[in-house]
Amino acid sequence: TGQEITSLLERTVLHCKPIPPTTIEMSNTQHLLKKGLPLLTCAKSGNPHATIGKWLLGCSGVVVGIVHVGGVTRLTRSGLSMTDWKPLGSLPPISRTEWNAEFARYQQFPEWEQRKSMTMSEFQRIYYWEWGHRMLGRFVGVSFAVPWAYFAMRGRIPQGYGRRMGALFAMGGGQGLVGWWMVKSGLGEDRRGDSHEIRVSPYRLAAHLSMAFSTYALLLWTGLDLLHYPNTNRNRCQRTIQSLRDSMSKQMLQHAKKLRGGAILTTGLTAVTVVSGAFVAGNDAGNAYNTFPKMHDQWIPYDDMVDPALSPRYRNLFENTATVQWNHRVLGCTTAASVLTLSGLGLLHPAGRAVITPQVRKGLSAMAGIAVGQVTLGIVTLLNYVPVTVAAAHQLGSLALLSSGIYLVHSLRYAAPRMVKSITPVAAAAAASSGAGKRVVGVASKAL
Repeated sequence: TGQEITSLLERTVLHCKPIPPTTIEMSNTQHLLKKGLPLLTCAKSGNPHATIGKWLLGCSGVVVGIVHVGGVTRLTRSGLSMTDWKPLGSLPPISRTEWNAEFARYQQFPEWEQRKSMTMSEFQRIYYWEWGHRMLGRFVGVSFAVPWAYFAMRGRIPQGYGRRMGALFAMGGGQGLVGWWMVKSGLGEDRRGDSHEIRVSPYRLAAHLSMAFSTYALLLWTGLDLLHYPNTNRNRCQRTIQSLRDSMSKQMLQHAKKLRGGAILTTGLTAVTVVSGAFVAGNDAGNAYNTFPKMHDQWIPYDDMVDPALSPRYRNLFENTATVQWNHRVLGCTTAASVLTLSGLGLLHPAGRAVITPQVRKGLSAMAGIAVGQVTLGIVTLLNYVPVTVAAAHQLGSLALLSSGIYLVHSLRYAAPRMVKSITPVAAAAAASSGAGKRVVGVASKAL
């Protein structure tokens, strides 16, 4: 009956903060369309797992800080200042005697041969950057492990999320090991006598950065999951998606699926571009070919892109300055163009405007704006020979772009094939059995 359909739509608004009296009077379908999907809430009254979601998002924020400090540590050539690794960490040198001993230890390693003019105050400056980076890593480990243990003992970890929490803990612990593995590549005796500036292995730097970004992405995705988790009845989530889908035509639904596919593609492309940026940093390639859009009056510097001394030749993709920088330029511009195209299809195309929720609209707008800003920062970094502040902002921009992509993909979950297959035909069958029900669903279709 029409009353049953109305009752069903009333149950579609899930996990929201208590609805004010004035809102109750408005159409529940319009309320759903206004709020969109996923329905995120930080209110415990609407979502008993909101606390865990906020905790995970807080941990992801600390990871952002670690990545930023790590970037500055690399840009200031501070990464090899600490020549040992203690899993539990330690206080920095305090007394003059302790600083002298630490400075003497640093002088035993290859990098000192290239920096013999360094004073004690300069050494202290780079030492604090590396020490701060390491201690931030330990801080986020404690910030994750202690609340996780507490929530687990209280039985508050949602069903199905236990393994993911374990994976996050393992990734965090493994990140410390990968970081030391990376640092060791710049401390070995085989680096003594290098004619070029001693740097860590670009492969290990890329692995270290990739793991940091992967940990951040999983923290962010899981936090968003738990902020709209269907806590009491999973069928309610299905009915919410069903009610939204019932208001869409087949063409509209297909366009929503295409938008989701495009969001996944652009987010993946962003991740690949980030990894290519790690190789630019690892090879110090940003201090070469400081012109744009051409590389020293050439679109493709063929003669410089294959070094005969590198064997096998595929190493040019990761160790050749010209090749590494060209790859990053092309990937960066391609990513930006893809993001702007996707945003145009979602925000400007009539079919796109008809199927996107407010969350998707925000995600598309944010991703487009950040992509333009990120390309601009990259160009400014290149033209100015990698100034520390701009280069550090460029790295943060990559995290911001990845974050907006993750949020966008998460907001388009209502168009995911898995969601489509899982929904029950209850609402559709009920709508077909009643003219009044059809009219209610028609309101949703018109509003979309």
